[in-house]
Amino acid sequence: MFPSSTQKKNWMFRTPNQIFDLRKEANKNFISRYGNRNNLQNVTERQYLTVEEENSLLRFYEQQLQDFCIKFEPPMPHCVIGTAHNYFKRFYLYNSPMDYHPKEILVTCVYLACKVEEFNISITQFVGNVKGDREKATDVILNNELLLMQQLKYHLLVHNPIRPVEGLLIDIKTRCKMLKDAEQLRFGIEEFLKKSFITNCCLLYAPSQIALAAVLQSASKNKENLDAYVTEALLGETGKPKLPNLIGIVRNIRQMVKTVDVPSRDIIKQLERKLEMCRNQSNNPDSQAYQHRMQDIEDEEGQRQMEKYSRIAEERQKMEEMLLGGGTAKLASSSPENLADPFQ
Repeated sequence: MFPSSTQKKNWMFRTPNQIFDLRKEANKNFISRYGNRNNLQNVTERQYLTVEEENSLLRFYEQQLQDFCIKFEPPMPHCVIGTAHNYFKRFYLYNSPMDYHPKEILVTCVYLACKVEEFNISITQFVGNVKGDREKATDVILNNELLLMQQLKYHLLVHNPIRPVEGLLIDIKTRCKMLKDAEQLRFGIEEFLKKSFITNCCLLYAPSQIALAAVLQSASKNKENLDAYVTEALLGETGKPKLPNLIGIVRNIRQMVKTVDVPSRDIIKQLERKLEMCRNQSNNPDSQAYQHRMQDIEDEEGQRQMEKYSRIAEERQKMEEMLLGGGTAKLASSSPENLADPFQ
């Protein structure tokens, strides 16, 4: 249930300013942590991405995430798309795009969402949908998967507005006699939800509130009025005091979706050039620093394995010595010279 979920407890915020402040802090932390490192020591403060520039970059890559999911083969369920968007937003609340490039975290979010939402697909099938070097894409996804789960605090279950939408449509068919065909709303609802995924709605409003906003927006586009359904059937007499607050929430969600703006490719090209100048090369798969880091990790893992095998070999040797020692003593005690003559 959403009210008792980790999503509500850890990943919901009261105002957009709270989200902005977290991303501002992540930006500041990156500059303070990595500004003096070798690959960034010559980068001036003006050459780093600002929080506003990071937000523009993230919106663009969220659109890329959605396009990737829509074109995916086999067709991807809507819940996977919603979960991937949630993971992406949560990751960049506490991490800067200058530290982890969005295009690499993007595919990792989608791959993890496929697993969590039980859209069973192998890594080979998954990277078959990726343009470019698929072997490299496989390495990027598998190397970032644990990092992503750690940054999500292992809160992997996501409540999307998909299920509440289905519940509302069933309820409308049952209790809203003035609307003859509730299915005519479905296309508009899906379009609304696609746009909402690019906004921060899921960090500010409950899935059921987003679902209701989608239904009402689609009804409005189809020139249908569901006001009576909301006030009488959905809320009823006991829920009427909540109506003004609900109206404000629905209006805010619809406004966020209406005004969502994805930057043009020309702007993104400029930002990406700037990003290449100031990104953490230790997390750039094309850099020598990244290759050295991966080699160090492999060497450490190899060393740990060698130490593990050495411990196992030592323990086995000790066990054999104990067994052989015990066996020799036993043989000695049972030799003919040590056996008492029963007839004496």
